[in-house]
Amino acid sequence: MQEILQYYPLTAAIIAITCIISYLAFENRELLDKLIFHPYTVARDSGERVRFLTNGFIHADMMHLGINMYVLYMFGGTMERIFVADLFGPVIGRVAYLALYFGAVIVACFPSYRKHKNNPNYRSLGASGGTSAILLAYCLFYPWAWLLLMFVLPVPAIVAAIGYLWYSSYMSKKASDNIAHDAHLGGAVFGIFFTLVVIFAFAPEIVPNMIEGILQGPGMPNF
Repeated sequence: MQEILQYYPLTAAIIAITCIISYLAFENRELLDKLIFHPYTVARDSGERVRFLTNGFIHADMMHLGINMYVLYMFGGTMERIFVADLFGPVIGRVAYLALYFGAVIVACFPSYRKHKNNPNYRSLGASGGTSAILLAYCLFYPWAWLLLMFVLPVPAIVAAIGYLWYSSYMSKKASDNIAHDAHLGGAVFGIFFTLVVIFAFAPEIVPNMIEGILQGPGMPNF
């Protein structure tokens, strides 16, 4: 944790603020209701559009919070370093990193908004859109890094990314549980699109290296 505080301050700040607000919302139903994404309310009051963003700071329970913050902890620091130190510099890099995360939190709500703006019973919350974007952006830079699926099965990042996109798309259509798969899919797609746009805009010289990295194939897992 000391390393993430020292070298990845934006990621550390997002984790800290999200944990604090989530914990407060666990104990305060009124606060939760003010921050949660409620398409029905947003569609009828333009002043409530802030919920597109605020829902990313609250979670259903400690497990929901823990999973999202773990993903952000594991991959957010790397993406912050890439954006700030390796590619874009301290100003553009920090702006781009924050735009990637919070832009995904916002964009991830759009599918649910379109589907449920006339449904007063639908609500969603959580940072999954933002963490999905971070994870998929990581997979662009490290396509053959080995990830532990379900903390057990080693899977190349590019395979995990494709599987994640397929699964989120399938489950968003099936709609058989209380998980906002639309948000996962929206955040993941935004993460890929946004990262590619900023690369082509500010660092097009790295594109050949990214393509070469994809074509070189996987090595052996190092666990």
